[in-house]
Amino acid sequence: MTYQSYPLDQPLPTQPATPDAPPAEAVKAPAEGEEDSGGVLDVLEKIGSVVVPAGVTLYALLYMGFKEMYSVFGITPEQAGIDQSVLFGRLLGSLLPLTLIAASCIGLLISLGWLLNLITRGWAGRLFQAVRKRPWIVAVIAAVWAGLSYMGFLYYVYTAVEEHLGGGEVVFAIVLGFLAYVVPFRLLRRKSIGRAGMKVLIGAFTGVGLGYALIIQMVFGAVQVQETGQANALLDSLGFQDQWARLQDSSGKTLYDGRWMMLLGEFEGGYAFYDCDKLMTFRKFSESTILIDIQLDPDREKGFTCGTLADKDKKAG
Repeated sequence: MTYQSYPLDQPLPTQPATPDAPPAEAVKAPAEGEEDSGGVLDVLEKIGSVVVPAGVTLYALLYMGFKEMYSVFGITPEQAGIDQSVLFGRLLGSLLPLTLIAASCIGLLISLGWLLNLITRGWAGRLFQAVRKRPWIVAVIAAVWAGLSYMGFLYYVYTAVEEHLGGGEVVFAIVLGFLAYVVPFRLLRRKSIGRAGMKVLIGAFTGVGLGYALIIQMVFGAVQVQETGQANALLDSLGFQDQWARLQDSSGKTLYDGRWMMLLGEFEGGYAFYDCDKLMTFRKFSESTILIDIQLDPDREKGFTCGTLADKDKKAG
């Protein structure tokens, strides 16, 4: 074997293609938006890139929800003993049912997609892959979804001013998402790191939209407790303390004529109670207060409402 030297300023000649090597034009770069399929791990990575930011934003908004919920009773979450550890535990208790529901919905959609692809003899799958490889279509769908996520925030704002959300607001949210995000999402589709970032953004938008909608439902649930003395299923899933008791002082004397009081929580040596009969919230030192006949989620007769003594006081006044 002989070796031939070349001057440093002279380019190396092109080597002839070997029989085993593919021609240069046959080696194509992956199409834009195309990703390697990694089986189950790839699916888990895609799901996690959306679920994790959605869960983080839900956690951030859940504290706002508890703040708005306890403001109905005139106290703060801290006065009810809701710190970060309690909040984290209640978040897990609410996310687990949501995870089960989401997992069943995703499995159902996959099954329906597989059945549709089988019925159409593969046309549905090829159509889905064709749409997925077109970045403008994907960017438009993601932008519309981001706009729909604003519906939770608009729902929160309109409810705060006691107005109803109409069809015009839905169109506004969709148009806003389209105008604001379709071009940025299209630019993110150019590289793999941009596509991953777009998934994180979609997850964050989804969490924000669901979070604001959850805040409103928590407030409605608190108002229902204030009016009927009974928590709904949503508050139960969030760990709301629907606990009632009669009170005695340290000497054993019955307080408040033996009426039932709702225990909202305990903080720094003091209980926070809600008087369903007088529609008022008050605090008492735990050292001088004894709880008796404690009940959790008591049964109420049909048509029960709070404020019986409050109505009598108004009529007497």
